[in-house]
Parts: sequence; structure tokens; C-alpha cells
Amino acid sequence: MEVTNNYIVIKSHINGSPKESDFETKSEILALSVDLGSNEIIVKNLYVSIDPYQINRMKSKSSSQKASSFAVAVVVGQVIDAYGVGKVLASANPEFEKGDLVVGLITWGEYSVLKGDYMLRKLDPLGFPLSYQVGILGFSGLTAYAGFFEVCKPKKGEKVFVSAASGSVGNLVGQYAKLFGCHVVGCAGSKEKVAFLKEKLGFDDAFNYKEETDLKATLTKYFPDGIDIYFDNVGAEMLEAAVANMKISGRVAVCGVMAEYTDAGKRAAPDMLDVVYKRITIRGFLAADHYNVYEDFISTTVDHLQTGSIQAIEDISTGVDSIPKAFIGLFHGDNIGKKIVKIADE
Repeated sequence: MEVTNNYIVIKSHINGSPKESDFETKSEILALSVDLGSNEIIVKNLYVSIDPYQINRMKSKSSSQKASSFAVAVVVGQVIDAYGVGKVLASANPEFEKGDLVVGLITWGEYSVLKGDYMLRKLDPLGFPLSYQVGILGFSGLTAYAGFFEVCKPKKGEKVFVSAASGSVGNLVGQYAKLFGCHVVGCAGSKEKVAFLKEKLGFDDAFNYKEETDLKATLTKYFPDGIDIYFDNVGAEMLEAAVANMKISGRVAVCGVMAEYTDAGKRAAPDMLDVVYKRITIRGFLAADHYNVYEDFISTTVDHLQTGSIQAIEDISTGVDSIPKAFIGLFHGDNIGKKIVKIADE
């Protein structure tokens, strides 16, 4: 049997803000068969994760490309791998059978042909929608959980600031922090998102950073006694303002630098005297560093989902052709929650 596989590629390296003309849809005829003993597997893609870090893979050069196997450069004109959920259609790997649901690195396409070494495992939906495996029960959830509990080492009652708080990771950090017993303030880029954080997710407070002309003064207003924990998703001026308002022994978990990904002129320059004399810890991390807490993360998060004490916030588009627009929208703040593209029904 043969199918037509439509998939997304970049037409050239992207060194600024991405636009739809940077991408194109390619097609190929794909035979749904594998050579025995080849370890090859063919997957029908169902959901793919849309993540801002991918822009660094699409640049002609980025320090991240050599620092992590998850961030290697995307080859112009070649299929783009991404985290997602799929269904096995053919397998020469004895660990997988036709019909298995799987999660791991698949592609921005309708089908994935995986060869050699690949990151894939069978999944148990645990009674939740398959999309949860891409977001709250996937890398976004693990990033939030490990970043908050392992990197930040919170104590009950501490004051927590979360930037990009309505995004895929930020919204979960805020929810975990509230459940743990912290005072949580988030920032986002619209009045709608601010209301969402306070009214839907239970943040103690939130503000629209686009309406603020002095971020340091703004944070002083929301944290008159200082910030214990800053979960940083944006970098640049927001990191500078947070450091200026940190308490002694404050902790900063650097998850991403969204403000710097598409603007080479923006770079964070925190006051290093504050870092030294307040004994502030600033630590970058990746979710892959913290597989040791994966079981705790899953059991805790599943319990919270089952009791309704935590919410999975998803923003889902449909169809392979919607991937470029969904990706570009991340850099304009179009999404609330985890951005996902649904490729097909199971």
C-alpha cells in the first residue's frame, strides 16, 4: 500500500522572525512497508508539538545546535523532527507492533519513517486525550515540574514570579506553585491573558508587560518584599528586572529566552552586583536533564488532573498545512497554553 506524505520544510535558514514564506509543504509517495531486520518503523502522525526552541535549530548558526542532541540544526529542505504522538503502521522493530500508539520524536508531516536510533516509546493514554502526551504529560509538563521543584527548590509561602505565564510551560509552573503553597504572580502580553491567569488558573496576581514602561518598578509594586523564585521564559529586560527585585538567596530557573530568539540585539544584562551580594542562583536547564523525576512528575500530575486541581491548557490547530502559522504565532503571543497541531484522527 502507498500513501502521499505531506511534510513541512524550511526553504532557507531563518535568522530573524519567522514568516510563512520561510516554509513550504513537500510531498512524497510513501510505501507502507519495511525491510525485516532494518529496525525501521513507519508512524502515522496524530499530534505534533509546536515549540519556540525550534527557531534556534533553523538558524544558520546557534550555540544551542552544538550543546544538545535535541537542538541540532535543521537541514534546509529536509523533514523537521518534533515531539509528538503517532500510531504504528509498519514495524521491523520487535518492540513495536502495527497499531501501537507511540510518543517521541516524529516529524512535522503526515507520516514519519524512523530508522536507526530513534527516540520513541509505547504510550498509555492513562484515560486522557492523546494531546496531553504532547503537552502536560510530555516535555512541557516535565520542564515545568522539574524546573520548579528540582531547580528552584521552593519552600511553602515563597514569592514566585513567572514570565510568559500563559504559555505552555509558564501556566503549569504557576499551577504547580499555587498547589505547593506559594504566592504566584505572572506576566503575559494581553489583558485577556492576564484575566485568564487570575480567573481561570488562580494566580494571585498578573500584569500585562506590554503596558508597563518600567519593569523594575512594576515588579517592585507586585513584590514589595522581593522575589524568592523567578521562572524565566523570556530573558532580556524581564530577567534584568527580576534580578533587581530578587531577595537574598533568590533562585532563577532559566527555561527559555523567548525575547532573544528572533532579535540578535536583545541580550539580558542583569546587575552582577545584585547577583553577588544577594547570592542569587541563576541556572539554565533542560527537561532531559531531569528524567530521574519523571515517575514522580507523571504520578503527581495525573493525580492533580484526576482531582481537577490542575488544568491542561491547550491551543490546537488542525492539519499539516497549519504548522507554519502555528509556529510563527508563538512569536506573536497568539497561543494560550500548549500549542499543538492535530495531524489526523487515530
